[in-house]
Amino acid sequence: MSRASITKAHEKIQELSWDPTFVTPVEKYATDYTFEKAPKKDPLKQVLRSYFPMEEEKDNRVFGAMDGAIRGNMFRQVQERWMEWQKLFLAIIPFPEISAARAMPLAIGAVPNPELHNGLAIQMIDEVRHSTIQMNLKRLYMNHYIDPAGFDITEKAFSNCYAGTIGRQFGEGFITGDAITAANMYLTIVAETAFTNVLFVAMPGEAAANGDYLLPTVFHSVQSDESRHISNGYSIILMALADERNRELLERDLRYAWWNNHAVVDAAIGTFIEYGTKDRRKERDSYAEMWRKWIYDDYYRSYLLPLEKYGLTIPHDLVEESWNRIWNKGYVHETAQFFSTGWPLNFWRIDGMDDTDFEWFEHKYPGWYDKYGVWWERYTEMSKKAAGGAPITFNAGADYEYPHRCWSCMVPCLIREDAIMDEVDGQVRTYCSEGCHWTDTVAFRPEYHGRPTPSMGKLSGKREWETMYDGVDLAEVVQDLGYVRDDGKTTIPQPHLDLDPDKMWTLDDLRGYTVGSPNVALNGLSPEDRETAMQKYRRGGPGGRPAREPIAAD
Repeated sequence: MSRASITKAHEKIQELSWDPTFVTPVEKYATDYTFEKAPKKDPLKQVLRSYFPMEEEKDNRVFGAMDGAIRGNMFRQVQERWMEWQKLFLAIIPFPEISAARAMPLAIGAVPNPELHNGLAIQMIDEVRHSTIQMNLKRLYMNHYIDPAGFDITEKAFSNCYAGTIGRQFGEGFITGDAITAANMYLTIVAETAFTNVLFVAMPGEAAANGDYLLPTVFHSVQSDESRHISNGYSIILMALADERNRELLERDLRYAWWNNHAVVDAAIGTFIEYGTKDRRKERDSYAEMWRKWIYDDYYRSYLLPLEKYGLTIPHDLVEESWNRIWNKGYVHETAQFFSTGWPLNFWRIDGMDDTDFEWFEHKYPGWYDKYGVWWERYTEMSKKAAGGAPITFNAGADYEYPHRCWSCMVPCLIREDAIMDEVDGQVRTYCSEGCHWTDTVAFRPEYHGRPTPSMGKLSGKREWETMYDGVDLAEVVQDLGYVRDDGKTTIPQPHLDLDPDKMWTLDDLRGYTVGSPNVALNGLSPEDRETAMQKYRRGGPGGRPAREPIAAD
């Protein structure tokens, strides 16, 4: 097709969009942004006529690879440690994809640009396609992997699991609150432009190293669509910058979007890559090294910093603190430890770390063993089912204090020294960091710096998983969640990869241990005792170790 005919087709498609003159449109998706001065041009013309043949070819490659994996016996070669973590990853990821598709009407309704509506409509089709091929991938794993338990309940499990609900709130951020904040700043400008680098590039690389070449095929097909989505986001942010009234909102949203993406994506993808792999080659990049190249250099320095020429204040402090948490404060390692500590409440099996893993971690993160090595040795020992042996979550010998939950990002307050407590909306809440505290108490409020922001909404709902089961027996919780195998007694989650029935934990092994909510306990204390408890909590760690009592002077 010639360039002239592409332009003509693009112009023709715009005729499908019009502003009705016979009624006053209802503002279905609210935004506090203004676009009266915005330019009405789309810098990247996108045409459905050329789009569908390209996507069809990509789908053919994806489904051809799936067929080849079955014929090539891939599932006899893939690492079990890797596949188990995919039960969580592939449970979560289709939801943000379909949420992104649902976000496009928000953006279309908020942005008065018929040219750009075409690109946003194509992005919506992309996101539906992404969720479809990811669901097909998960179905294939379920049908051919040695242990399908967990894969078969992922759509239910991710929304009620103490770990999966973190991913749920991440995806819900694309479709709630201010339309531009959710659908453009949070989704397109930060999530798709920055964090898909580790999500859809680093993850496939690690999959291939563990014998799984299906996930790379699917997710590289997904990532190749992101350039269009990045263009849509950049177009909208430039439109918003045409009006000075939007600058303050853009800066607010950059801070919120960056921090919540870091808090959730780095916790999850960092754990999958660092603790779900058996590839311990010394030359392989750690997650920290990947993050430094693909997010800090490629996104922050090449994409965010140039926005300063438009007068935007970039959240340099949050970017640097994200790196500080990953490199110096062990954010990913703390998260992996938390997921493993709570293994009875997962819907996948978690393999313990061994000497080969220890050596690699110490090489990549000097000092790692002193912080986490002993705990992982205890994890392996306590994973063995023994008469009267408590799961590590409830075992005093684990030397681990179950963490408070962050109200904003819903990842627990794992870096104890940074935990914040505040009474908000009549409830004592805990936050993992100053960034998350600001998100709830400043960003998501009906007023921002004296300016009414009714479209922003607020963070609400049952955000602290543990409060749902406070005081309930552990075996009853697992039954209620549905994490039981077909025999009605053996649990889907296991603290090891051994499928010997005699070594697998059952509901009887979990009975007698009571789930407790740190937040419920905190709210039940007097203000003075509450402050004392939080001061002690902040002195805890690393590796979840509770704070030691001070030694009395002679």
